[in-house]
Amino acid sequence: MIELTRDQIEKFKEDGFLIVDKLIDVADVDRLLKRYEPLFRGEFETGIEPDEWNWREGRDAEDRTRQICNAWKADRTIASVSLRPDIGRATSTLMGWPGARVQVDNVLWKPAGAKSIAFHQDCSYLRWFTPLGMCSCWMALDDTTATGGTMEVVRGSHKWGEFPVAKNFHAPSDYRADLTEAARKVGKTPEFVPVVVPKGGGSFHHGWTWHGSGPNTTDKPRRTLVSHTINSEVRYDRAHVGEGTGPWYGRYMRQDSDEMDENYFPILWTGDGRRTKWLDAYQAKPGEKRAA
Repeated sequence: MIELTRDQIEKFKEDGFLIVDKLIDVADVDRLLKRYEPLFRGEFETGIEPDEWNWREGRDAEDRTRQICNAWKADRTIASVSLRPDIGRATSTLMGWPGARVQVDNVLWKPAGAKSIAFHQDCSYLRWFTPLGMCSCWMALDDTTATGGTMEVVRGSHKWGEFPVAKNFHAPSDYRADLTEAARKVGKTPEFVPVVVPKGGGSFHHGWTWHGSGPNTTDKPRRTLVSHTINSEVRYDRAHVGEGTGPWYGRYMRQDSDEMDENYFPILWTGDGRRTKWLDAYQAKPGEKRAA
């Protein structure tokens, strides 16, 4: 279980991120890693495709970061970690929310030699719901290093304001270009902090914190699972549903309501004890009994 101290909460508010040495047990890391190759081959345990499948074996370049979005819908092993209630509790605590639901999870695999991911702010892609906000739990499945393409965050950059989406997200020639321009506009000198942790460690970052990752110049992969959470009380913003990632996730919007459907954006935790009722059964680890 993730337990945060008062000092850690205050540090997150000041820095826009928090690095921790342990978020996942090593046994869970090993279970997750066994699912990575099958997922990217299109072997989905539930029979349901994830919402986004950005790298496919035999189709895409080997030097690109591989990403699957909402793998929890395709694989219950992934779901057993990305939909944990303590992730919802921790992100709610850090953000001051009444509770948290998952907007999307990311299965990320940056192989040796893979190119960069541009610096960006997550919330710039998310204007299709309100109130706008996100907190991400980034969980390393390999030991990370500064030269291995780990995520980099910019201290205090969540206070810089809102900027447009990245001009070139995947494999840009200068992955810090958009960040450099934003820093110039607000008169700041960026302080880059690489997330260097043992496998099972990771970080939390604010939805407006600038982050990205350089090339993996090592001979080892960098694999990560990310749970991106949003306020449990969010609703669709119909005026902006065609923007950012809205075209993917607007498909779940009801015609007669702006309410977020828990079948697609389940509630992980709330302060008054609410959690989407089917989650615990769906998340059960192999060998554990699942409710009918």
